[in-house]
Amino acid sequence: WLGLKKIYSITQQGNYLLRIELQDWRGNRRHIEYSFSLGGPSTNFTLQLARMSGSIPNALPEHAQLRFSTADHDTASSSSCPQSHPGGWWQSECEETNLNGNYVTPRSRGRLDRGKGLYWKPKKGRYYLLKSTKIMIHPTDLKSFD
Repeated sequence: WLGLKKIYSITQQGNYLLRIELQDWRGNRRHIEYSFSLGGPSTNFTLQLARMSGSIPNALPEHAQLRFSTADHDTASSSSCPQSHPGGWWQSECEETNLNGNYVTPRSRGRLDRGKGLYWKPKKGRYYLLKSTKIMIHPTDLKSFD
């Protein structure tokens, strides 16, 4: 985890895309890309997203101001999210997603204690229990890196 201040500093240099890669416990890999903006410390690193493409349904609210929250610094709209769902994340609703939770292996028959591990839950769709996640950014204009 690079850190919010460093990511904010990088994104101030130009326009970036956010790519999230997910792998479930069956070895399936999926991804989603967003155009995004990230606010600085004075906004609690507010994240605003617009879905661009991907192979998994969207589970994060688009065009909403999502504030980064942790158990000791709760800025989410639902005050129990960071306490009941470990790890810091951009919460708007507790059940949508947590890609920064505890690493928890499934119990028998693939069951997992919901809210404790890594998961991706679209509003309409299945609950993805995750083995690994990658969160990456890259410039929208890759030609500038030639």
